[in-house]
Amino acid sequence: MTPLFLGLASAALTDAERSFFKSLDPAGYILFKRNVTDAAQLRALTDALRDLSSRADVPILIDQEGGRVARMQPPVWPAFPRAELFDRLYDIAPVTAIEAARHNAQAIAVMLGEAGINVDCLPLLDVRQPGAHDIIGDRALGTEPLRVAAMGRAVIEGLRAGGAVGVVKHVPGHGRAMADSHVELPVVDADATALEMDLAPFIALNSAPMAMTAHVVYPAWDADQCASLSAKVIGEIIRGRIGFDGLLMSDDLGMHALSGDFGERAAGVLAAGCDIALHCSGDMAEMEAIAGSVGQIGTAAKARLDRAMATVAGARSNTSLDDLIAKRDALLAVLPA
Repeated sequence: MTPLFLGLASAALTDAERSFFKSLDPAGYILFKRNVTDAAQLRALTDALRDLSSRADVPILIDQEGGRVARMQPPVWPAFPRAELFDRLYDIAPVTAIEAARHNAQAIAVMLGEAGINVDCLPLLDVRQPGAHDIIGDRALGTEPLRVAAMGRAVIEGLRAGGAVGVVKHVPGHGRAMADSHVELPVVDADATALEMDLAPFIALNSAPMAMTAHVVYPAWDADQCASLSAKVIGEIIRGRIGFDGLLMSDDLGMHALSGDFGERAAGVLAAGCDIALHCSGDMAEMEAIAGSVGQIGTAAKARLDRAMATVAGARSNTSLDDLIAKRDALLAVLPA
């Protein structure tokens, strides 16, 4: 098994992808809107990925946050609210907001499970900051760390109850960034004392099964490398100060915050301490370059992967998707129109 989560080019596996994935045996896969057309197609695709890997619990990831980040969309699947709505509800009724976030996450997980998807890249634990770039914006659970942690915990619990592994992101915090790391490399100039605010939700949820790094430079910790490529940030901050010992994946290697060829990027994030390198585009040439730069997954990384997937082994929701959505909507009804 190789320490890679890889994307696919389209809505069905090509012969080239089948051959490549079979020989490479990536640790898992990630799906995007281009891979999704309808319920039958999506289930056939995820079944094919499981058959190809010969692992019933192979991680199949998706970014299904709700709001503007949703790969599975109406009219085939229900729409889910942006995280900001739960933050607004928390202002009125904190316990109600936490319960609404839990029901919402469980509903997402049930929907994903019907499609054969078992990992959701959610929740964001990024603490929203005034004036920062809107790449986080209304995707955040709030501006106050304890609030973000409380609702983030509810999201992880809801996902687990519905049979999906949650991924906390973007560790050690993307909320202050003044640029979009999809487009350029953000640099967060806050000092170490100020950055404690960003770390707080990740510390509170350091037992999360999986986490995704931020392609962000924090000069207070490492002036030369972004977190995904920094052995110091991963070792001293993520594994040390935060105390996270779950599976750590990089953010997408294809984002323009990173430089160098794709083989260098993959080797770099793994050398820095990520357990898994994430590549999303499905571009075969890029994946071949990555494959040539990585070896087999390490013992510790494999153990973390197995431990993360075991958290949802046999999980099956006793509540239907429609019932969970109804419960969530009844709680959100407290919000003023």
